[in-house]
Amino acid sequence: MKKTLLVAVLALIGSAAMAQSGSGFGIKAGLNYNKNGDLIGSVGDSGQDIVEGADGKTGYHVGFWGKLDFPKIYLRPELVYTKTKSSYDVDGDSQDYDVSKLDLPVLLGVKIVGPLHLFAGPAFQYTLKNDLENVEIEDVENDFTVGLNAGAGVNIGRLGFDIRYERGFSENEANFIGNNITDVSGRVDSRPSQVIFSLSLKL
Repeated sequence: MKKTLLVAVLALIGSAAMAQSGSGFGIKAGLNYNKNGDLIGSVGDSGQDIVEGADGKTGYHVGFWGKLDFPKIYLRPELVYTKTKSSYDVDGDSQDYDVSKLDLPVLLGVKIVGPLHLFAGPAFQYTLKNDLENVEIEDVENDFTVGLNAGAGVNIGRLGFDIRYERGFSENEANFIGNNITDVSGRVDSRPSQVIFSLSLKL
């Protein structure tokens, strides 16, 4: 009886995992928890101060994915719109920094056991917009940057869930200036490190 039950459970897990296996495409969405790099700035005529890293806040992403499936591995490119937010404490005031971008991760995955898989690959980023609260900010130094995605996921039926870490290979700074002479000015690292939670649906 126990053997029969175990076989039935394994068969159920296997059939559920197969529903999102195989080549295909789908949609995805989820939450991003990010942390930007250093802000280097000055207030009025004072010398430069370094605010090391930002307080991360929750952002979000939505997008599409495709998948080429092979016996033990798969290739999964994605096109994702991402909006992140973080906050800097500048001269006693909290300044929110918003970034909107298009991400193109190209992931190589390895199937481990059942619905579990691991993946990693480059993530190409194009910055659409960046805003630092209460100040005028210029375009980022590089519109295009490259980072790394790495994580793990599970597939259950047509649904997939994954968690990944993203980090840029290099800093990408943007200059900013306040609205008057007493405001803060300087530059900020606009390439965040992120922990990303995603839910995907195979169409």
